[in-house]
Amino acid sequence: MSYRIEKDSLGEVKVPSDAYYGAQTQRAVENFPISGKRFPRRFIRALGVVKKACCLANEELGRLDVARAEWIAQAAQEVIDGQHDAHFPIDIFQTGSGTSTNMNANEVIANRAIELMGGELGTNDPVHPNDHVNMGQSSNDVIPATIHMAGATAIHEDLIPALRHLHAQLHDKAEAWDHIVKSGRTHLMDATPVRLGQEFSGYAAQVAHGIRRAEAARDALLELALGGTAVGTGINRPKDFPRMAIARIADEIGLPFVEAANHFEAQGARDGVVEAHGQLKTIAASLTKIANDIRWLGSGPRTGFYEIALPSTQPGSSIMPGKVNPVMSEMLTMACAQVMGNDVAVNIGGLSGNFELNVYLPLMTINLLESTQLLANGARTFADRCVKGIVANEENCRATVERNLAICTSLAPAIGYDKAAAISKHAFKTGQNVREVAKEWGVLPDEEIDRLLDFHAMTVPEDA
Repeated sequence: MSYRIEKDSLGEVKVPSDAYYGAQTQRAVENFPISGKRFPRRFIRALGVVKKACCLANEELGRLDVARAEWIAQAAQEVIDGQHDAHFPIDIFQTGSGTSTNMNANEVIANRAIELMGGELGTNDPVHPNDHVNMGQSSNDVIPATIHMAGATAIHEDLIPALRHLHAQLHDKAEAWDHIVKSGRTHLMDATPVRLGQEFSGYAAQVAHGIRRAEAARDALLELALGGTAVGTGINRPKDFPRMAIARIADEIGLPFVEAANHFEAQGARDGVVEAHGQLKTIAASLTKIANDIRWLGSGPRTGFYEIALPSTQPGSSIMPGKVNPVMSEMLTMACAQVMGNDVAVNIGGLSGNFELNVYLPLMTINLLESTQLLANGARTFADRCVKGIVANEENCRATVERNLAICTSLAPAIGYDKAAAISKHAFKTGQNVREVAKEWGVLPDEEIDRLLDFHAMTVPEDA
């Protein structure tokens, strides 16, 4: 590999000759060989959007000449389009402000602009990464703004549509199965009857609430720190600069981003990210409940509930022929467990800022974006490869209701709690069902017993 020699404030650095990045990025690569994890595409795209918007705002304000602005904007657009992702090599676990990655972007855009203008990489002439690309900015406002942009975009474009897709699948099942009566269960024990459609309507409602929570998570990220520069005071930037840059960002991304109401809050704290991820954690808890219920309902097929048949997606055992496992539920619950773990890291990051800057920004970024991706991909895959293909086992559902001892509940208003409990206990002891014992004991006329033991009627409130 051939190298070029660059200089920064610390001295000379060897940089690969074909790299668009420069000395500061190279130092970070050498300093942080930690995880092998880099900032994901969505973050790099958002960072490119910031740099392009700032460039054009500086041009409009007369601070950046037209020639430099044109090439900087083009280079930033190439970053937005993903043409230079290989030139963003820095590990996530780096300086807590993300300064290394901000300078990475400045160097890549500056060098690409230099190349477009016919200059030589690494010379900082005619475009300087700090003086021109980073004009009016600091890592301390750029990186927090980029986190919000990337997170809000991921939630809006990926998670919310995935949850809507899952909701539609669950809603369809709820409607199709509204006529199927089955045993309810509380404490994992037999309870009064419900309709299979009612159960699935509950799951659909959980996801509907999840959509609302995802929208709230997105909205918690719409304030941008851009304009606070070093410590929130806005040093070295014109008064109108953030407003002009953020208007371009909102137009580029299609979300109503605004300048932070208070730049000291926006840089010293990361409460918006903590709030947003808290909503993601709640969605993860909700999806876990749904996935677990569905695998319980499909358990068996001979020795479990088997009230629904889950689609067979792959062989389930290397030793037991014919076994099929609820792998889609297992996938989703593991993804959700990871989101809950990520929430711990986000909370620690959120509480760990000092004075005018939070210094856990890269950690919070990777966890916010990973959690969004896990939930979005998990929900969509679960909808397509599990929920869509579930088939109701009506025969099993009916059989469990007839055997259910809790149906004695509907007799209690007519014969009293104690007599109904005695019927239930006797039925369990003798292996009979509640209907048989009630008629054998003659507690009510047979037709009245049959009326009270109408299973479908047990699933709706009584008329006044």
